[in-house]
Amino acid sequence: MPMRSCVHHLRRSLAAFSSSSSPPRILQIGTALRKSRCFSEADVRAYSDLTGDANPVHFHLESAVVAGFLRPVVHGMLVASLFPRVIASSFPAAVYVSQRLDFRSPVYIGEEIVAEVQATAIRSVRNRFLAKFSTKCFRSGEEVPVLDGEAAAVLPTLAVIS
Repeated sequence: MPMRSCVHHLRRSLAAFSSSSSPPRILQIGTALRKSRCFSEADVRAYSDLTGDANPVHFHLESAVVAGFLRPVVHGMLVASLFPRVIASSFPAAVYVSQRLDFRSPVYIGEEIVAEVQATAIRSVRNRFLAKFSTKCFRSGEEVPVLDGEAAAVLPTLAVIS
């Protein structure tokens, strides 16, 4: 992408925030954004009701133990849903366009999970920005991922909303 085009789009992104007292944080390669969440039994039940995924490893101790878990586990895709939450809350009107996931270890009900997206590439595309992110979720206080992967989103601006 031509540098002039990026500068033009960046100025446009900043103009929307010129009335604020502090300068906006601008997404750059390496910028990491995080949100945390503790999944409850009610969250797991609601996800199951919505998706139809009623695998007993999510609800019954005996089934979870037979499958090799210590207790019932949170649906992996429910945990992965934290990534679009991080992106959409930081960039309203962002459009999530892709996700690759690798599930590393189970998440149990009641564990606080931190989702992180870190920008790895950004390019201007028709007055918007295509951003690629490395993604990972880990238990609060730990850095070993329970799941990781990559995502891409089309962003209307590079200005990060806190």
